Amino acid sequence: MKRFYISNRLFAEPSFVEGMARVLDIGGTLQRYNTEHDPDAIAIKNDWRAVGDDLKSSIGLYEQRVAKAI
Repeated sequence: MKRFYISNRLFAEPSFVEGMARVLDIGGTLQRYNTEHDPDAIAIKNDWRAVGDDLKSSIGLYEQRVAKAI
């Protein structure tokens, strides 16, 4: 079972109206970013979870191939 991880947590996701308002926002006062508890650590954690899942899947496939060869 393949898991999918969300990697866009650090970016602002404005609505259509907010996007239109940003055209007139010269000072950049409308920019709001996700500032949850240490977002970099959360992103790294998700990256390593994805690597771990890929390794687990690869090891499982390798074990199946070795079992068939024996």
